Amino acid sequence: MFIIALFLIINLVAFVMYGYDKRKAKRHEWRVSEAALLLVALAGGPYGAWLGMKVFRHKTKHWKFRILIPLIALLWTAGIMYLIWYCISTYE
Repeated sequence: MFIIALFLIINLVAFVMYGYDKRKAKRHEWRVSEAALLLVALAGGPYGAWLGMKVFRHKTKHWKFRILIPLIALLWTAGIMYLIWYCISTYE
């Protein structure tokens, strides 16, 4: 249960980071680095990052984000599916 809560929190953090960066961009203020935005997705927040890109219309023109965020989400999905399969097959 702890792992699920942690996963939800990091995705929420990613979503908020994208919204925060978009707000800073509109105000021409100091921004969150692209590396930090990609790193939070890689660290477990790809779904929050992807949702943040869509909701805030942020970083959607940058090829790095258009390609890497869905790719990271796909890798996380594959990893989660593998863990679920492994846990189910272990208990049988």
